[in-house]
Amino acid sequence: MGTKLEVRNLCYSYHALEGETKALDEISFDVRDGEFFAIVGPSGCGKSTLLSLLCGLIEPEEGKILIDGKARGESGVAIGYMLQRDHLFEWRSILSNVSLGLEIQNRLDHRAREELLEMLSAYGLEQFQDAKPGQLSGGMRQRAALIRTLALKPDILLLDEPFSALDYQTRLEVCDDISTIIRTRKKTAILITHDLSEAISVADRILVLSSRPARVKAVMEVSFGKEFDRPLARRNAPEFSAYFNELWRELKTNG
Repeated sequence: MGTKLEVRNLCYSYHALEGETKALDEISFDVRDGEFFAIVGPSGCGKSTLLSLLCGLIEPEEGKILIDGKARGESGVAIGYMLQRDHLFEWRSILSNVSLGLEIQNRLDHRAREELLEMLSAYGLEQFQDAKPGQLSGGMRQRAALIRTLALKPDILLLDEPFSALDYQTRLEVCDDISTIIRTRKKTAILITHDLSEAISVADRILVLSSRPARVKAVMEVSFGKEFDRPLARRNAPEFSAYFNELWRELKTNG
């Protein structure tokens, strides 16, 4: 498994009249091709800022971001971004919503439409393609948001706490569902979450950040047997609690 993303000595600060607030300090890590990579850290440490840098919404003050060995802006690699809220438009049907990105990019041809219909069918939304978002449950709406993102065929998926707005039971089910879809499609995914159990249940590795300014404290490998290949199954694995305790210790230690 080769390296898809390289982050080297990344620094970023916010500037205001009151002064400078350093958000990220010398952040370095790699993400492998096809890997599910999770990032955890204290609230307000700069996790979302890091995702904004990775997708090019903001530029680093220092350091570099390489994708497939090239500078992010020169790599030509498509990056998909899935947010906490689904941001579906209530006046558009589900099919029209999942088509939106392709429509904006003028790529909504017959073949693309057929692929969308296939995904709607595969992910249990076929009978709701003409429904409005308000007629769907929170979990179904997030599935629609994922289809909208996957329709653009991104090489890397950035997931900014995409399950946090759901109730606990739905969150577990949708996390299991969406994470399995991403793995089946062999996408490189980077998940930000404040839920340690969620990170352990989905990730191949977990990056632990310190409080602001964020620095890398640890990168933890996560490995389960084949019988624990889905997030819900991992939560019942014997080693799950050991991973949780290790991750908790890393977050709580100084330095």
